[in-house]
Amino acid sequence: MASVPFDDRDGVIWFDGKFVDWRDAKVHVLTHGLHYASAVFEGERAYGGEIFKLKEHTDRLIESGRILGFEIPYSAEVINEASRETLKRMNLVDGYIRPIAWRGSEMMGVSAQNNTIHLAIAAWAWPSYFNPEERLKGIRLDIAEYRRPDPKTAPSRSKAAGLYMICTISKHAAEAKGYADALMYDYRGYVAEATGANVFFVKDGELHTPTPDCFLNGITRQTVVDLARRAGIKVVERHIMPEELSTFTECFICGTAAEVTPVAEIGPHSYKPAAITKTLLDAYMAEVQPKASAQAAE
Repeated sequence: MASVPFDDRDGVIWFDGKFVDWRDAKVHVLTHGLHYASAVFEGERAYGGEIFKLKEHTDRLIESGRILGFEIPYSAEVINEASRETLKRMNLVDGYIRPIAWRGSEMMGVSAQNNTIHLAIAAWAWPSYFNPEERLKGIRLDIAEYRRPDPKTAPSRSKAAGLYMICTISKHAAEAKGYADALMYDYRGYVAEATGANVFFVKDGELHTPTPDCFLNGITRQTVVDLARRAGIKVVERHIMPEELSTFTECFICGTAAEVTPVAEIGPHSYKPAAITKTLLDAYMAEVQPKASAQAAE
């Protein structure tokens, strides 16, 4: 059965300060954000009616806009409340929330200082990013052709729409070959991340993860690092060379959409999800859920 297109659904979307019918949340074809990628966004999940780390996501959204040279015309408090209300009006307890801010249509060209900055927030039901059965046994990753760019050539600290173009290309190429996703290297040739998630490896009981100096230090990534340290697992953040991929025993990726997802293969390299991956998968799912559960019990 085909999925319902995202422009033809029931519900409402918060759009520039008010709720509009889902199908009426439209922008003009000459919107600067469409032509020049002057847009930033967030991906958030709600568990038990509570949006996990909403403050951190909203703060990053505002900072992403600032990095792209524009100010979102709403405070963090307004954005947080609008996000919660959107979730509520969509009758979602567990769901995905997507705020996006972009430059409008007043000027069409590279220069667009006078364009209105718009903000919209949508929410919908979204299960695990990967097939549940495939996720538990570990997904397969291809190795992407494109690389994460030098921070001097792209605003890598911003969750900017344009930075995901090479991710879409890479994920499509991987899926065409039967993989679930792709691992990207960076401009120096170091291991970087998957197309929409950070990556972790296990070696000799320690957790190794690439230093996020040219890609996002994901909010889920920061959560996993904290959970690992709380569990007494040593975390080593460093540059990882591709030739090291064969030396690790476990691998997983993490992100708001991916949550914690074990990896069984990266190109010719094989891994077996084991104790550390399972510990952190379970710890993450417990971390995102208990606050809502405790509130419901009160």
